[in-house]
Amino acid sequence: MTAMSTPWRHDAFQSLDRVLSQIEENARLEDETGGGIAASVALLHQNGLLNGVERLTPQELARLLMRIGGANLSLGRLLEGHVNALQLIDTYGTPQTYRRACQLVAAGGFCGVWGADDTDPVAVDDATDTLSGRKKFASGLGVVSHALVPVRTGSESRMAFIAVSDASRADPSSWQMPGMRATISGTYDFSGILTEDISWIGNAGDYTVEPHFVGGVWRIAALQIGGAIGLLATAADELRALDRLGAEAQKIRLGALAMSTLSGTSLVLKAASGPFQSHAQQVAQAIAARIKTEEIALSVIAGVQQSVGLGHFQPHSESHRKARDLSVYLRQAARDAMLMQFADVSLRSSADMWEMML
Repeated sequence: MTAMSTPWRHDAFQSLDRVLSQIEENARLEDETGGGIAASVALLHQNGLLNGVERLTPQELARLLMRIGGANLSLGRLLEGHVNALQLIDTYGTPQTYRRACQLVAAGGFCGVWGADDTDPVAVDDATDTLSGRKKFASGLGVVSHALVPVRTGSESRMAFIAVSDASRADPSSWQMPGMRATISGTYDFSGILTEDISWIGNAGDYTVEPHFVGGVWRIAALQIGGAIGLLATAADELRALDRLGAEAQKIRLGALAMSTLSGTSLVLKAASGPFQSHAQQVAQAIAARIKTEEIALSVIAGVQQSVGLGHFQPHSESHRKARDLSVYLRQAARDAMLMQFADVSLRSSADMWEMML
């Protein structure tokens, strides 16, 4: 990474509770109106939580993502993309490109990583020196100002940093999910964008180099466990308001779930910062955190439904909204492939297993 002082203020954590309260309040309206999440992103800007966030220590970043994911999972999803984009630019880009990206953020910009190709992948048309193709599942349409986009250049892809504020290229209608609606996700058409107007980051193939590809899924795990804790806390608030939380059955069920989330946070923090014997083990630890927090979150969703009962499914139920968002976010790609990759590393020998576990 390039040497550069970060504008992040660690005392920004001191104002985090106030910010979290506001973005949690925003989350309901953002979900109901489908009007986007710009106000919550602006709160992060105003409180110094975006400039230099990519330079936090892994454990600090994990804790930040957990807390924001617990309050507003859609916002957490966008923040994770912002961090990922800047870390990749910092790792693979030139000092000048990273400095420009930081200046864009300081001026109010917001970054994302849009990696999923649509039926026509984004590629360079050498004949016209323009791009063609679209990305799907592009989160933050209308809020993300610049996206890091893998672009096919021959047989491989190369990362490009591209301005994506042209509303005529965005189509949110393809995002018809029951949860994470506030992310305003959809497709973005890159056709006709001149290659001279984009910034190339690194070399072809760098996007999938470990440990910065699958090895970064601990950030997703942090949001998953944060979302699970936020859902559990909301359900407890609802039951407490109904004077039902004191029942022995509720304490047993929700207490067991709370212990599970505690184990999940520990696993995420371990995956975020090691120690690691190799890149392979670093990736395997991130996979373990990603898969285990998914399982914990699914059990929390089921337990909350049992504990709250029919009230959970009423209109405007906060626990239901959070469960919808969480259930959609948990469905990340290539789960089985990641599980096999973890097994390949952790089960090679008893020594490898002990190194992974301790």
